[in-house]
Amino acid sequence: MKLGSVPGITSVSLRSVEQTTTELRKLLARLRENDPTLEAAAVQAAELAHEQSAALLALVEHPGADPGILVGGIVPVDRAVTTENAAELRYYLADAGGPGLREVTQAETARGYPVVITERILLGGAQLQAVVLDRAGARAAVFTLHSPSGRGWLDLAAIAGRLVTSVDFTARVP
Repeated sequence: MKLGSVPGITSVSLRSVEQTTTELRKLLARLRENDPTLEAAAVQAAELAHEQSAALLALVEHPGADPGILVGGIVPVDRAVTTENAAELRYYLADAGGPGLREVTQAETARGYPVVITERILLGGAQLQAVVLDRAGARAAVFTLHSPSGRGWLDLAAIAGRLVTSVDFTARVP
């Protein structure tokens, strides 16, 4: 899978939890010094990314927003992907609900991949999750954007959306 380069998204290394945490803290300190909410989010994101063998951990920033943290990875899917499967996933996620569920939508990327998007607004910020389904194989790309403050949420979500729409399952990364 290949992702496009999107202004406003800065990836960090996933070599070790310590290195990931250090890089993420430095990026966050450049934007907002001494913010305990962002500090906690950086540590949690680094640990979670390594626990789940994430392929991407990045900081998402926009001048009109507090920074957000984006985690992405590939997960196996147990059957061939069709538009109906995407609709089924959308209904399942909407039914499962959970706290703060604001919206569950279904769309298609520029390359024709089905994508299901959930948005949650919580006391601890805002969260967007996008699941891009690979029509040709038994896998999906899952991206989770978290904004601890929620300030400028729509701007951050738009930047993450540009990355999600760039997913290309046919391209090989060198």
